[in-house]
Amino acid sequence: MHAIRNIIFDLGGVVLDINYNLTRNAFLKLGFVDFETVYSQLKQELIFDLFETGNISASDFRDVLRNYAEKNFKDSEIDAAWNAMIIGLPEERVTLLKKLKTSHRLFLLSNTNEIHEREFLRSITSAFGKNILPDLFEKIYYSHHVGIRKPQPEIFKRILEENAIVAEETLFIDDSLQHVEGALRTGLKGILLDHTKTALEKLLAEIPLARH
Repeated sequence: MHAIRNIIFDLGGVVLDINYNLTRNAFLKLGFVDFETVYSQLKQELIFDLFETGNISASDFRDVLRNYAEKNFKDSEIDAAWNAMIIGLPEERVTLLKKLKTSHRLFLLSNTNEIHEREFLRSITSAFGKNILPDLFEKIYYSHHVGIRKPQPEIFKRILEENAIVAEETLFIDDSLQHVEGALRTGLKGILLDHTKTALEKLLAEIPLARH
């Protein structure tokens, strides 16, 4: 049995507090009546995958949403609704990660996009005076920068190879089952963070972690 020496964290829903319903409700309020059929946490239309891998621009993304809705939304209206899900980074989670970093190598892996990145960095900078994510994680992987998204095995293999870490000693924590399954298929250990049952703090307390 290999001890856990490295932890890869998902961002939204694990490190960063989010609420998908807020974005759904915001788009419904705008008049996007069938938004749930286009986007959900578990199943996405191709447009979202393309946006999360940097293969289309924010401008293209907005145009596609306008076409789906058949409404002439303003850019600012789309961005505000799209970003509504982002709640923020709790200070107690920062404290937890700082403590964990003293004994483990921590990495961040997020399926995200340029509109969300601007907003969560703005939120974090506003709350902490700067973007503190590089202080918490050894390396950060955003899907739209690297061109690969979870659960593709290539993204997990890339993190392992670039950082010379062993899959069996690496834990991946995510709140989406398909992403955890992707990590498991790549040889990592994976845990689904089920918000109805377990908080991140409690989950980490129950995991046998190696101490350097």
